[in-house]
Amino acid sequence: MYKNDLAEPLESTEEYNLNYIRTDSTIEEALIVLNTISDRYPERPLTLLIQDPENKLTGTLTDGDIRRKLVAGSNLHDSVKSCMNTDFSFIRKNGGSYYDLEEYRLLGIRLLPMLNERDEIVKIYDLTKLKSILPVETVIMAGGRGTRLKPLTNDTPKPLLKVGHKPIMEHNMDRLMSYGVENFSVSINYLADQIESYFGSGNDKSINIRYIREDKPLGTAGSLSLIDSFKSDDILLTNSDVLTTLDYEKFYLDFKKQNADISIVSIPYQVKVPYGVFEMNDGKVSSIREKPEYTYYSNAGIYLLKKQLIRDIPHNNYLDITQFVEEQVGKGKKVISFPFWGYWLDVGKPEDFENAQKAIQILESY
Repeated sequence: MYKNDLAEPLESTEEYNLNYIRTDSTIEEALIVLNTISDRYPERPLTLLIQDPENKLTGTLTDGDIRRKLVAGSNLHDSVKSCMNTDFSFIRKNGGSYYDLEEYRLLGIRLLPMLNERDEIVKIYDLTKLKSILPVETVIMAGGRGTRLKPLTNDTPKPLLKVGHKPIMEHNMDRLMSYGVENFSVSINYLADQIESYFGSGNDKSINIRYIREDKPLGTAGSLSLIDSFKSDDILLTNSDVLTTLDYEKFYLDFKKQNADISIVSIPYQVKVPYGVFEMNDGKVSSIREKPEYTYYSNAGIYLLKKQLIRDIPHNNYLDITQFVEEQVGKGKKVISFPFWGYWLDVGKPEDFENAQKAIQILESY
């Protein structure tokens, strides 16, 4: 019969323990496991991962595979090896590659295992929940005092103010997790203990969180100098108080395609002048534009940058990200913008916080 220890997953795959069986299991045992998954987790893909005694993944099995085998004449006491799929899809753990998940979805793959060099499963990706697997580490700037939101922030740090049923920063983290981001560094200062206590190490979310404590305000870039190592070559830097439906995969792919050193998400801001506007040339009117509309692009507080640029940040000194970007432009680095027309809100003022409460359904539907 099925036992919870039929196979032992590695690293952070515990959530999918039920999906593991051994090669010496029978079809009947596999059906019992599939039925258990269906009862306990109705939304979970009904795919079993079959491992040999050395924990190597040797095949996958779905309820459809079993039905076809039984129709062909097999019985419930036959081994799962008789009907498992040995030509299965997987990805390798190779330290920071981007994977296009759409090609796997087109093949009907719903559970995608990551294997190490010994063909052992180190992680399971549920493609029904995951949008992408982005090879970036995220740094969240969460050290500000939220002065404009007082008195809400008198006793609660702004990142922990709730929008709907969870804090602003948790909305950010959960969305990034849906793009496969697993490693987070959080810069904290004001009421830092509350933030660290709420999120902890990230184990509850199967992610890794480390905290950078500022002993003095370091601006929006200075805290990066306190991080001694990163697990990816590209770093995503974001304010903790931004709520958005940004497609982080498109943002990342544009950054790589253009071989940029820094990319900044920009929000188009349109200004319509209600009057005719003169176009001037040497003090003379060269043309008249009737009620023109101008589009400007403002900083959304979300950045991608190459890891090596962080070496240019003075250690433990105050530095705003805008100043850092200007310095990189002066050094000839390629700095681009990524215009975004979807939902974006910087929760900086009380009216922004009220608007965020009204937009919660938009946020949770993406």
